[in-house]
Amino acid sequence: MCGIVGYVGNEACEKILVNALKKLEYRGYDSAGIAVFEGDRIKTVKAKGKIDEGLAVKLGEVGELTAVSGIGHTRWATHGEPSDINSHPIGNGRVSIVHNGIIENYRKIKEYLISKGYGFESETDTETVAKLLDYNYAGNPIDAVISTVSEIEGAYALGIMFRDFKNKIFAVRKESPLIVGVGKGEMFIASDVTAILEHTKEYYLLEENEIAEISKDGVVFYDLHKNEIEKELQIADWDIAAAEKGGFKHFMLKEIFEQPDSLKKTILPRIKNGLVDFSECGLTDEKLKNYKHIYLVGCGSAMHAGTVGKYLIEGLARTPVIVDIASEFRYRSPLLTAEDLVVVISQSGETADTKAALHLANDTGCDTLAIVNVVGSTIARDAKMVMYTLAGPEISVCSTKAYMVQTAFMYLLAFKVAFVRGRIDEAECKALVSELLEIPEKVKRCTESLEQYQYVASNLMSAQSLLYIGRGLDYALSMEGSLKLKEISYIHSESYAAGELKHGTISLIEEGMPVIAVATQTELFAKMQSNIKEVKSRGAKVCMVCSEGTVIEEGVVDYPVFIPKTRDLLMPLVAVVPLQLIAYYTAVLRDCDVDHPKNLAKSVTVE
Repeated sequence: MCGIVGYVGNEACEKILVNALKKLEYRGYDSAGIAVFEGDRIKTVKAKGKIDEGLAVKLGEVGELTAVSGIGHTRWATHGEPSDINSHPIGNGRVSIVHNGIIENYRKIKEYLISKGYGFESETDTETVAKLLDYNYAGNPIDAVISTVSEIEGAYALGIMFRDFKNKIFAVRKESPLIVGVGKGEMFIASDVTAILEHTKEYYLLEENEIAEISKDGVVFYDLHKNEIEKELQIADWDIAAAEKGGFKHFMLKEIFEQPDSLKKTILPRIKNGLVDFSECGLTDEKLKNYKHIYLVGCGSAMHAGTVGKYLIEGLARTPVIVDIASEFRYRSPLLTAEDLVVVISQSGETADTKAALHLANDTGCDTLAIVNVVGSTIARDAKMVMYTLAGPEISVCSTKAYMVQTAFMYLLAFKVAFVRGRIDEAECKALVSELLEIPEKVKRCTESLEQYQYVASNLMSAQSLLYIGRGLDYALSMEGSLKLKEISYIHSESYAAGELKHGTISLIEEGMPVIAVATQTELFAKMQSNIKEVKSRGAKVCMVCSEGTVIEEGVVDYPVFIPKTRDLLMPLVAVVPLQLIAYYTAVLRDCDVDHPKNLAKSVTVE
């Protein structure tokens, strides 16, 4: 959840660290801080709040720092409320650390260290690691790290400085992501490559329980037996422009506008001779013919993409599909067999619950397929098969283009399974693929008439609560629309299958209450219109998202939003755009921090 950076080189590192932390603020923004080698001591500056409001102000008061090495942290609070004291880096003068993750046995360690005379100031689990490192330190940092990680339990990525080893930093990880960046006469650590793209595209992936000793001249890797390890240098295929706003007010808006290009990058490499081709990952036709069940597992928007996938695969391929929330999957004892396929969906490839679901599936002998955006991420490496969504970095906490390309993969999978199982013939499969290839242009058209979304948003901004309703694929889509709105505008909203209104939900309707109805499915439109009349007659103000040319009875809808028409099956890829933009403009009008909604972080690397 938190963001970690580190720098060792020849340049004054204060601005380097702060700029890198700003690029990681999507991982947490409850507090931020840096620790640097200043003279013969470690100097720490940290503050509650976002970087510009807290850390940057304090650094201005401190004055210019000349240090050429240091570590930094931006925090999403787990143990201990957001405060200056609970901010990272944390240390005792001899050792200073930054930590992403959760230490599960910190209470036991804390009690032991107190018995040895250590005092504690913060409420964090991280402080126990810093003090344990100090306790285990007898002059050799690698020995201290090995001893410490052998005692702690949980998830962690650690950046560490020892006062005795000026201008060196050390790093170790388990479950939480961390990379080592390689520059010219300078080295970095970071939770995410986006933090260091302006300096280098070259990096090493730090594997579980590997230790890095980093100086400006390079890095040495060790295992827990202190053996040196050779590692392969990686090259990032993202550039710095992809991680900048590019003239847009918010990353979320930029990423909505990037969706047509992201769709093309995701879809086109998987189409050969007009048909879907998954040969890149080893997902053969023979395998797809024989799976008894397909499980689609994810969190948040990724799970919503899987819900669309369930409708598609079962509808087209007549193959049983189970959609699971990743955090529930591992605890409900799913009935997995070696004849099943488990598809795990994650933007970051580091989502803790999704990783746990993947490992459970691997242990049962299932085939596992990861659909992820980050090359070399843990989920990508641990799955038996992987396909990358190729959407580029998604910085806004609110997922837009990642959801879009994950959903596009659901279409590719549905078409492929239906074809290899003989549920659709080659001509129909090619027709579906051809229409899928037209979707990027239709998505682009949705971004060319922003006024209608702004107008709807102006009528939502004062709402206390609202409902999203839909049927079939529109219901699956309304779940994502509701999530988008509430996570960035802080307006309470819920999504319901429209047919469920009479089973209790309609009692919530009050005079003037907004209802957003997604109505793109031709066969279900008459029933949807009846449901809309039900809420309208009870005082609701209705916004309907529907395709161009839809005939709406007079007086049924207050705010129609028309989108380019396509085959009903493909409408979720188009109809999600107005839902994203309505949420965006509502949040903007309410003066919310769109890219950094309160209490949320982009990459959820702890349970």
